[in-house]
Amino acid sequence: MAPIKKSKSLKSNESLNAKLALAVKSGKYFLGYKSALKQMRSGKGEHRLLDYLRGLEREAEKVPVANTYLVVAKLILIAGNCPPLRKSEIEYYAMLSKTHVHHFNGTNVALGTAAGKLFRVGVMTVTDQGDSDLLTVAEAGSQ
Repeated sequence: MAPIKKSKSLKSNESLNAKLALAVKSGKYFLGYKSALKQMRSGKGEHRLLDYLRGLEREAEKVPVANTYLVVAKLILIAGNCPPLRKSEIEYYAMLSKTHVHHFNGTNVALGTAAGKLFRVGVMTVTDQGDSDLLTVAEAGSQ
């Protein structure tokens, strides 16, 4: 019997799941709709970080890095069965904070499983990808 060929989208899903598991293991992330909105709403986006750093350069005093709380949301993963209103709200805030959005092909159960959790995850925010190249895979998948 001949081996069954996998479709291109199935291979990309497996690749994304593997990169996501590596990012969870070695990087930093937040789970949930509320935490994603809080991060984007509080101005922790990349352009705000650059403005902050430019302001630090202008000031004569030096601020210790340990006292600054700068978390940059780099990628937002949204489950396929996320409600449309919630999805559009996340996309709107992501546009304002210049954060990349990737629509996960699976359900919230599949996203939770891909993240290595035993519960459903509707929205996942990646702040540090760690050893994986999740951002490049997600950007290539969204185009």
